[in-house]
Order: sequence, then structure tokens, then C-alpha cells
Amino acid sequence: MTKAPGGGPSAGPPGGKGANDGPSAAQFAGVGLQFALSILVFVYVGNWLDRRFGTAPWMLLAALFFGAGGSFYSMYRKLMAAQEREEKARKARREGMPE
Repeated sequence: MTKAPGGGPSAGPPGGKGANDGPSAAQFAGVGLQFALSILVFVYVGNWLDRRFGTAPWMLLAALFFGAGGSFYSMYRKLMAAQEREEKARKARREGMPE
């Protein structure tokens, strides 16, 4: 228990949620930025390849789809891993076992 500003005990953070009640927004804050940056990097590389080999716009389009696909796959894996951790924590709480 923690002490409230008035000196009395406090049950925890406001809203009644504990620190381990699920994934927080901070865990996923960088997902959108990662998605955008990876697409931009792949588009830049595709554009550079098009200028180098004179294949415009094919390398650019291929790089765009490759970057977007890789980003979606990365996001999927992160979200599924977080969901699996949450399910394990929920099951442990149900069974009364510590995480």
C-alpha cells in the first residue's frame, strides 16, 4: 500500500487498475512510427534502384509493397505476443498464482 497525500493508505493508482493489468499505450507508441519509417526507407531504396537501373517505377512499387508487408507482419507479431502475455497473466490471476 502507498500513502495518499493526506497521509492515509491508498489502494493504488486511480481507476483501480494495477501496474500489470494489461498492455499500456506506451508499449505500442512506436508501432506507427516504425511502420511509417520502414515504408519511407524502402521507398527511398526503391527510388534509388529505379534511378540506378532505369526501371522506373517498378523497383519503387516493389519496395513499397515489400516495406508495407514487412511492417504489417512486424506489427502482427508484436500484437500477438502481447495478447499471449496478457492471456497467460489473466490465467495466472484466475488460478491465484503469481505471474
